[in-house]
Amino acid sequence: MISFTQRPDIAAAPGTRTRSGGLRRDLLVYGGAVLITLLVGLALVLISGADPVTAVDALADGMFGSPYGFGSALNAAAVLALIGTGFTVAHRAGLVNVGAEGQLALGGIAAAAVGVHLPAAMPTVPAVAAVLVAGFLAGGAWAGIAALLTVWRGTSEVITTLLLNFVGLGLVTLVVHEEGLLRQPVTSADTLPQSPPLVPGARLPLLGLQASPATIAVVLAVVAAVVAAIVLRRTAIGTRLAAVGLSEPAAARLGLPVAPLKFGSLAVAGGLAGIAGAGLVATVPFVLAEHFTSGYGFAGLVVGLLARGSLTAVCGIALAFGLLASGGINLQLAAGVPASSVQIVQSVLIILIAGAVIFRRAGAR
Repeated sequence: MISFTQRPDIAAAPGTRTRSGGLRRDLLVYGGAVLITLLVGLALVLISGADPVTAVDALADGMFGSPYGFGSALNAAAVLALIGTGFTVAHRAGLVNVGAEGQLALGGIAAAAVGVHLPAAMPTVPAVAAVLVAGFLAGGAWAGIAALLTVWRGTSEVITTLLLNFVGLGLVTLVVHEEGLLRQPVTSADTLPQSPPLVPGARLPLLGLQASPATIAVVLAVVAAVVAAIVLRRTAIGTRLAAVGLSEPAAARLGLPVAPLKFGSLAVAGGLAGIAGAGLVATVPFVLAEHFTSGYGFAGLVVGLLARGSLTAVCGIALAFGLLASGGINLQLAAGVPASSVQIVQSVLIILIAGAVIFRRAGAR
């Protein structure tokens, strides 16, 4: 009798065709999204009246031309990697966290509340630890609201986390405008609506690279990605999260605690975003101000979507986005291209990637 394992034309070929077909579809869809984005960027350069060659040189110089620019890119990449890592953890359990912007905001608020009230002479290690832990707890609690609604009432976490973004950003505006909360003392009409500076011990230490502003946030992001990769791939918790993500009813029949796993994964995602928010506040200029999140939450969402569950890809894509942001600043200075052009390009990429994910899911049915 001939078994399926002895007939590769029957057993192996269909699976092979499926995998190769899926790979070709991914390359076409995601590659097309990147190509369209590049064309949009080129069009914006031409509209601004800049020379495309000069613009490319300015972009490359901004990315790699100076230790300061590269260090700034590393700091931005660390924020995006933390958000992308959290997104991957939640997504393993079948959840989509689109609330990183609000979780960043709450993490920043908590970090500022702790960092400005610590004793001025407090050593760096416990002070920084207190700020980061406060950010993690605040971000995790904020995501926990959506997680609770999801496991208790079956509410879509996409909707709740998205709406909580606006509330979180509104809270930042509130606390930096009210003197009874976190606003610095008003001494004149020119006093900015922001918090007082964090005490020196609560500020993130630099990595020590020459002429570079890169902080230990880079190390934290890498450690978070490595730990998450080990947990998701090498532990029972990772296996349980994957089971829940694949089929909640089947996981429940196997006796897995579905609700705690879903709640915990989304809370951890929020906590990592909260750490990223704390890191932003604990980096120059060491204050909480309006718009300090700068759209990092939505960019981190794209990092997570592009990485497709790979923590290595999360770090690589986050670095690419960080370099793009750093290069965009030099693009404005050296080539006269408005800085908003880079934001437009990133927004176009976000829209196209979201559309690509929907198209890919539709094609996989």
